Amino acid sequence: MGGWIKKILVALIAAFVIFYLFTRPEAAAEAVKTFFGAFESIGRFFTSLAE
Repeated sequence: MGGWIKKILVALIAAFVIFYLFTRPEAAAEAVKTFFGAFESIGRFFTSLAE
């Protein structure tokens, strides 16, 4: 029973992401930049610890 709920939630989230990409592409691009920028910051943090 829980499997179909998970599938529905994943489908709803995917539909929301697609809707967001088509209605606000600039905001979606900024969100992706911010997401990957966090990984860059974490990488710089660990690099500074290793020095």
